[in-house]
Amino acid sequence: MRIDVLTLFPEMFDGVFSSSILGKARAKGIVDLHTVNFRDYSNNKHNTVDDYPYGGGGGMVLKPEPIFAAVEDLLPPDAEVKPRVILMCPQGEPYSQKKAEELSGEEHLVFICGHYEGYDERIREYLVTDELSIGDYVLTGGELPAMVVIDSVVRLLPGVLGNELSAVTDSFSTGLLEYPHYTRPAQFREWDVPDVLISGHHENVNTWRRKQSLLRTLQRRPDLLEGREFTKEERAWIEAWKKNS
Repeated sequence: MRIDVLTLFPEMFDGVFSSSILGKARAKGIVDLHTVNFRDYSNNKHNTVDDYPYGGGGGMVLKPEPIFAAVEDLLPPDAEVKPRVILMCPQGEPYSQKKAEELSGEEHLVFICGHYEGYDERIREYLVTDELSIGDYVLTGGELPAMVVIDSVVRLLPGVLGNELSAVTDSFSTGLLEYPHYTRPAQFREWDVPDVLISGHHENVNTWRRKQSLLRTLQRRPDLLEGREFTKEERAWIEAWKKNS
């Protein structure tokens, strides 16, 4: 997979793209990560990429010319597959694990990180394929949201994680929150690891994990269970939990 990020602050990505999972994936050649300073594509002597909005109002608006030119420069003339061009924006589609899984199947992603008051509307209408938001709040620019999305997508690529089951059992990947985890020591202060986890009985362990995952979701994110078809066993777990709560 190739990922290009259009930004006015490419230095913000240096550490992120070189560290941890992203750095390892890059070193293995699983993902090709690049940043593009779209100020280099401005068509004026002052290298400005923004201007006052038509109709008046506060703030500055990103001009269309440098954004279009930067994206088009990334596309080989003979490219058979066009990239997904993603605009990071508070008005965009709420980002989710499902969207991360969808994007992980693409060959080329281009992220546009804006600043100032907003984007010229023609960028939205005629260039981007997706508008994404990581939450109902406003940040200074699109760089941090782009990092979040890129991290969540790259970790799903084959060979990136040491244990391929990690991504499969993550919270939200199964439609439920992830079950609790424990490690050594078996007893820490007066708190013990649940007996089932050290029993060596794999079927019982899997049943315990499914139950805990369901109940944790019921407690913390009941909205995720809306419309879910429960098995007879799951309904029994829920009823027992309600009685004991």
